[in-house]
Amino acid sequence: MTRQYAVSALEDAPDMIAAKERLLKTPDNIGNSLVPYYGEGTGRKLAELLRKHVLLGVDLIEFAKAGDQKNFETQDSKWTVNADEMAGFLSQTNPHWAKDDMFDLLHQHLTLTKKQVEARLDERWDDDVAAFDDVFTEINTVADTISQGIMKHFPDKF
Repeated sequence: MTRQYAVSALEDAPDMIAAKERLLKTPDNIGNSLVPYYGEGTGRKLAELLRKHVLLGVDLIEFAKAGDQKNFETQDSKWTVNADEMAGFLSQTNPHWAKDDMFDLLHQHLTLTKKQVEARLDERWDDDVAAFDDVFTEINTVADTISQGIMKHFPDKF
């Protein structure tokens, strides 16, 4: 969903608002996926961190598009802090989500997403598509890490 929003926002496409609204549903969907295992409070907290992640990313895309390097860097720093907060929260939630691993995965996600936006802004279409492939592969690794951690933490449920 981030890809759809980035493409729409960078092109000022008429579906930009719809793409953003859809993207903003993702945090609740992911947070709700943890509720059966960790409870509503944990699901809500993760959704809150993810919503902040999405909104920071939306702003980051806007600053990149505007060529506003100062605000881009400020927003990028906030995005990094948010990723660190998520890594810490996840590692406290499940012992199979090691903080260093989550930190590395989330930072890689930020790096690859920025690479994708930069390639698109520079009209390097092959690089843009390759960067999307990298983001897609990486976010699936995040999903696998989270699901495997849940299965290890609650083996009796699987």
